Amino acid sequence: MTASTPAPSPDDRPALPHGSWPTPITSELVVRAAAGLGEVAVDGADVWWAESRPAEGGRTVLVRRSPDGAVTDALPAPWNARTRVHEYGGGAWTVRDGVAWFTSFADQRLHRLDAGAEPVAVTAEPELPAGVRFADLRVGDDGSVLAVRETHSPTGAAADVVNEVVSVAPDGSTEVLVTGPDFVSDPRLSPDGQRLCWLQWEHPDMPWDSATLVVRSLADGSEHVVAGGRSGGRAESVVQPTWDDEGTLWFFADRTDVWALYRWRPGGDVELVLDAGTDIAGPQWVFGQSRLALLPDGRVVVPCRAGDGERLTVREPDGTLHDLDLPYAVFGSLTAAGTAVVCVAAGPTSEPVVLRVEVGTGAAEVLRPARDLGLDPAWLSRPEHVTFPTEPDDSGVGEAHALVYPPTNPGVRAVDGHLPPLLVLVHGGPTSGVQATLRTAVQYWTSRGFTVADVDYRGSTGYGRRYRDALQGRWGLADVADVVACARWLAEQGRVDPARCAVRGGSAGGFTVLAALTSRPGVFAAGASLYGVADLTALAEDTHKFESRYLDGLVAPWPEGRDVYTERSPITHIAALDTPLAVFQGEEDRVVPPAQAELVVAALRANGVPHAYLLFPGEQHGFRRAENIRAALDGELSFYAQVFGFDLPAAEGIEPIPLR
Repeated sequence: MTASTPAPSPDDRPALPHGSWPTPITSELVVRAAAGLGEVAVDGADVWWAESRPAEGGRTVLVRRSPDGAVTDALPAPWNARTRVHEYGGGAWTVRDGVAWFTSFADQRLHRLDAGAEPVAVTAEPELPAGVRFADLRVGDDGSVLAVRETHSPTGAAADVVNEVVSVAPDGSTEVLVTGPDFVSDPRLSPDGQRLCWLQWEHPDMPWDSATLVVRSLADGSEHVVAGGRSGGRAESVVQPTWDDEGTLWFFADRTDVWALYRWRPGGDVELVLDAGTDIAGPQWVFGQSRLALLPDGRVVVPCRAGDGERLTVREPDGTLHDLDLPYAVFGSLTAAGTAVVCVAAGPTSEPVVLRVEVGTGAAEVLRPARDLGLDPAWLSRPEHVTFPTEPDDSGVGEAHALVYPPTNPGVRAVDGHLPPLLVLVHGGPTSGVQATLRTAVQYWTSRGFTVADVDYRGSTGYGRRYRDALQGRWGLADVADVVACARWLAEQGRVDPARCAVRGGSAGGFTVLAALTSRPGVFAAGASLYGVADLTALAEDTHKFESRYLDGLVAPWPEGRDVYTERSPITHIAALDTPLAVFQGEEDRVVPPAQAELVVAALRANGVPHAYLLFPGEQHGFRRAENIRAALDGELSFYAQVFGFDLPAAEGIEPIPLR
């Protein structure tokens, strides 16, 4: 059956075992013409955005849309606008008056891109492969670029990495503006050029634990702490500071438990502007995020949670609020464009688009449409946001959340009396969260007959600081309890087959997978770990600077808490791992090195547990190349087919992944 074939009536649909349902949502469809949309910028009448394209080796392309609607790739192949600052990057480009500046992934140098010309390097060639990196770029009136610079030493040690705010002149000469803090971000000049603001934080904090907003007068060098940091035993996280045209500084801070909107006028006090009761902003994993648009007429636009998704909320100059009625549920990369807002928007039935919305009328125009999947909406599983009980702890948080996607396929029905298998997704971070957007990689499973539960375990963002901090000191415990509770809750409701529950996750999510399989045997019948953490001690001793003290909060201070790290590490309890497991790993992963995956695989082999292992050359932390995304997805399906005992759809020609 093709996507366009009318579905038979329910009585006539063939009954097939879950997992074997034929579907047009193949791994080829998942990656075909796929593009991850990044930051958006408005430059005069032009709109620019970034696209990460798996079909082009995962390179990030800069795209420009002119007022006449013409869309062109401004950055020709093979150039890749991607920075490795903090390893996660973001903020790798900026544009002004038709000229773009970007960090080239190949050498991490800052380049200038004039219209119709080849990029030209601005900064010097580094002496070391990892030498000097640039992120969080902004260009000033004089053509200089304000940036975060990350300098690596010959030792390669995380402790020797230096992060600073710098100004890079058009000739490449560089002035250091802020140095000393362990980390800096968001350097922004006020419109009159008289003040510089930035965020800074120190080990062992992550920016969502505590980050300080500092403003410096460029006239006399005096500095003022506006908000954030640690004081009196209390911590506050500030994110995304933004100047408006009048010189007022806007930002998000979590002093009321959630990331709410504040403003500060020089010489005045901090003022709370909007507390939505849930997080408006999110954790700063990458540079260049924007959940705020400041219009010249004083209106402010932010996304606020409403039901299972978000709405764009407009704050009028008199303080009144109203929502824009749009067919999307998630918004990001907001920027003002006159009386409009340009952003990235998505929803349960829409992949991300670049959207322009007239704030006064709510009229919306799609500037960069989602790809045409050729699918009838009947193929798409809609998520249900659920809250379920979990094991309480000292934090007092006794419930967790998930988006649950039911099996959906208009061409077949389940065999009478058979319940669907469950695939529990564990997001990375672990300080991250799930969103109700169309992901073909989820629909890949639901259209084959799986129920998918995307879990926001304790520690996830979107529910305030108390919920986020409920994972502090309890990573590997609270998150495991929550994914187990989700599987059991769905089974008790009769919605899934308790004998065919699988759990999968990448990075930090992979750690939770491994911890669940070793500490809670019998709950899950299979698992998949994608570049997952197996040894917390190894992670603490060998990782990049940004995360080198992350575990101090999640697990225990290092190295004083070494015993806790050992006890909490899945590799310590690997002898208890008797659950079939698929392992997928990037060969060049610096965040979770391949050695961790190989420890797990060696233990599985020694224990005689059925397993599969794929190592992808050229991949880092997360898979970006189309062929590898497909191999991992189809390999995981083949793995579950062998473990759960269902047939693969013959039409797809999926080669069974070898089990060892």
